[in-house]
Amino acid sequence: MLAINNTLVSEDIIERKFICDLNACKGECCVAGESGAPLEKKEIKELNDAYPFVKPYMTPEGIKSVEKYGVFVIDSDGDDTTTLVDGKHCAFAYFENEIAKCSIEKAWKDKKVTFQKPISCHLYPIRVTNKNNFDTVTYERWNVCKPACKCGEQLDVPVYKFVKSALIRKYGKRWFKKLEIAAEYLQKKKK
Repeated sequence: MLAINNTLVSEDIIERKFICDLNACKGECCVAGESGAPLEKKEIKELNDAYPFVKPYMTPEGIKSVEKYGVFVIDSDGDDTTTLVDGKHCAFAYFENEIAKCSIEKAWKDKKVTFQKPISCHLYPIRVTNKNNFDTVTYERWNVCKPACKCGEQLDVPVYKFVKSALIRKYGKRWFKKLEIAAEYLQKKKK
């Protein structure tokens, strides 16, 4: 683990390769799993404020679920997460050519909202856990992402570079520069 400011960063995000391959995985990360996307407390208000503008991009089932339960629920681990449709996929997922995509991000790209999407989604496959005022930044391995690992290997793109904009959104440019310096050091050390 690398220490950068108030974070402990797994070396896996530097060493592992990753680029999403939506044509292969079909956006399975928005569909599989037992919970919705983890939400930070401040994101709940942002998502509530964005919902009227995101709603036109959602599926009827997603709208029905949000209208019934709200934009978030507390999952079995006690975490705030996006609402699911019938315990299956994220209520904010819509499907285009059988690929799950994010209605929040679509509304953001269309400049309807300023909230891009939950940071946990933007950072994926990186997961952040906070303990004692320290964030642990780790790489999450999941079978549905095997095509992304293969694509990342072929194009030689490390996880941290794939999620660069999300890491900058979460921690800032100075933090990311420190991560780049650490990555360069580790790569030289291995040679």
